[in-house]
Amino acid sequence: MAPVVRASFLLYASLALYTVIASGPVTYSSIAHAKRASVLRERRDIIPNHFAGIGAPHEDTILQLKIGLQPNNRSGLEQALFDVSTPGGTQYGKHLTAEEVHSYMSAHPSTSSIVLTWLLESGVPESSITLESKGSTGDWLALSVPVPIANDLFSTEFHTFLHKRSGETIIRALEYSVPLDLVEHISLVHPIVTFGIDSGSNLKLDVTAHGRSLGAQRSTRDNGTEPEVNSGVIDESCATKVTPACLQALYGISNTPATQSSNRIGVPGLIQQWAQKADLNAFLERYRPDMDPNTTFSLETLTGGEDPQGPDKAGSEANLDIQYTVGLATGVPTTFISAGCDLCDGAHGFLDVVEFISNQTNPPQVISMSYGFTEEEISPDLAKRICDAYMALTARGVSLIFGSGDAGVSGAIPGNETTCTSFVPTFPGGCPYITSVGGTQGISPEVATNFSSGGFSNVFSQPSFQQPFVSAYLESTGVEDTYAGRFNASGRGFPDVSTQANHIQIVVGGNFTEIWGTSASGPIFASMIALVNDRLIGAGKPPLGYLNPFLYANPQIFNDITSGNNPGCNTEGFNATKGWDPITGLGTPNFEALLLAAGIA
Repeated sequence: MAPVVRASFLLYASLALYTVIASGPVTYSSIAHAKRASVLRERRDIIPNHFAGIGAPHEDTILQLKIGLQPNNRSGLEQALFDVSTPGGTQYGKHLTAEEVHSYMSAHPSTSSIVLTWLLESGVPESSITLESKGSTGDWLALSVPVPIANDLFSTEFHTFLHKRSGETIIRALEYSVPLDLVEHISLVHPIVTFGIDSGSNLKLDVTAHGRSLGAQRSTRDNGTEPEVNSGVIDESCATKVTPACLQALYGISNTPATQSSNRIGVPGLIQQWAQKADLNAFLERYRPDMDPNTTFSLETLTGGEDPQGPDKAGSEANLDIQYTVGLATGVPTTFISAGCDLCDGAHGFLDVVEFISNQTNPPQVISMSYGFTEEEISPDLAKRICDAYMALTARGVSLIFGSGDAGVSGAIPGNETTCTSFVPTFPGGCPYITSVGGTQGISPEVATNFSSGGFSNVFSQPSFQQPFVSAYLESTGVEDTYAGRFNASGRGFPDVSTQANHIQIVVGGNFTEIWGTSASGPIFASMIALVNDRLIGAGKPPLGYLNPFLYANPQIFNDITSGNNPGCNTEGFNATKGWDPITGLGTPNFEALLLAAGIA
């Protein structure tokens, strides 16, 4: 997202490296204090297959590391989130303020003091330590230390690793420990066991969105006609050529312009994917003739992000995301959030993006993000830290929506289907605080696409509201026996919902073409939620915020998809079946039913 383009640029990160800088004038004393008893915090058993160890780094090399401090009341924030997100509760819709969220996520003052004291006693100068308060991602101690000090601090041995395809190198370790008496104060140290290449690299092999780079483009056949916008009739051409008019007819999406200027959609763009205004205008002129063809989007940038314009700068993923938010959420202000890789966060921009959004006084009520990676490529502690940041952001009334991925049960992007021996969940699809959107195709009937990623997390457990749906699926299908040992049946199941993901019409570099993948599904569903929010805000009600408790409490919202499967890992994968399933979730949405469930029909 080849003549047909894949729309699921899963930011298939082996995850990004954190910049190594040259030694400055700071001097470091040797560690003279008695060694504390330590405990293993994280370990990677093998080097990722696209990396090779090439020896120890020079002792003068300075490492940029971040110690994530434990939030003072993470469980309290989770309870507060469910209180404001569970329909029928007395607190439903009473979203938290940024200050309230930070009061839960910030470290206790004693935690900062205790960890800082340890670092100083270990020979790290105070001038090379910085306390960073990052809102939704909590508090961090950033430190600059030479390799020998880092080895000693974390009872490990850093090595230099070569990325085989790009020739770039990073410095990582396969395990690290922290002092036993600091375990309750330190949630992780990053980046140590998470491997990857900067998103600033021109390599997009390991870093992909739910829809790949274009390759060869093909102009779609133009018969001079398009389905009539919002006709209510599903044109037969929609089976092989999906446009906004098709989606409006299929899901009952209104084309009545939104009226609330405070209601916004945010669309992050990573890996040098840039949205083009000229392509959006051409898209609107062709596929939304009822809209002003000059309708555009606003721009926000972070960490060196930009949005250069011109046919040679067009990104198929960024264009897809913008064209199916601006072009489907009629009248909802849309912001393209372009993330670069200046001082990369070691997580391909994921930490940077959520920190950037969470630090806004009035963040967009809907975020549609078409990037991700396999769960196994990120350290579990880092995955939890990012997922907790999503929890904090949703507590403020923000809906986070991600495509599920495009390689069935074999992971994020195609290429691993015959080599994996157990099913490969994707991230952040397994995070319970985001809404994961799978893919469908066809109209009579609508069926699951065979590439729609879905399954069960190995890191995150099932939220209570999902358990009855997963139990019903497991009992009715017997897949625990069929695929014994291949997946974690107690893990968070994904996707949650699904929409069309194949034959999606877009414009890239002035060319009309089509794309496929679940990164089409994400912005389609996000646009529907934004339109519901517009009605809610107009009625003086709060936006939907964290969606999943609301969605699972209202399965009647969805058209159940009961046909299709998502093969991978030399299996047929999971089958779509009655009720929730790990390929289409609860099914595809009906807009009028959404409005009714939200109390504004």
